[in-house]
Amino acid sequence: LYNKNNYPPYAGGGGFIMDGPLAKRLHKTSETLELYPIDDVFLGMCLEVLKVSPVGHEGFKTFGIVKNKNSKMNKEPCFFRSMLVVHKLLPPELLQMWDLV
Repeated sequence: LYNKNNYPPYAGGGGFIMDGPLAKRLHKTSETLELYPIDDVFLGMCLEVLKVSPVGHEGFKTFGIVKNKNSKMNKEPCFFRSMLVVHKLLPPELLQMWDLV
């Protein structure tokens, strides 16, 4: 379905941050491209047209976090404080994380 060897750089679907003007430009650009079934890649395709490159941030844990269920660290607010987006946590785990922070 994709006619290039590699996908363009894209933001992981767990979450991302952008300003309003970029969101409006992405919306307009999305209407000019053929819809691609992988939403993360489609966002990258739109960003590529706009010549905008996504930038990684340590606070986005789109592949989840390593947790040791027996570790006291997982119950410390400082363990989660620098995280903005954490993927692959179940709803009760997310609630517990936000309560700690």
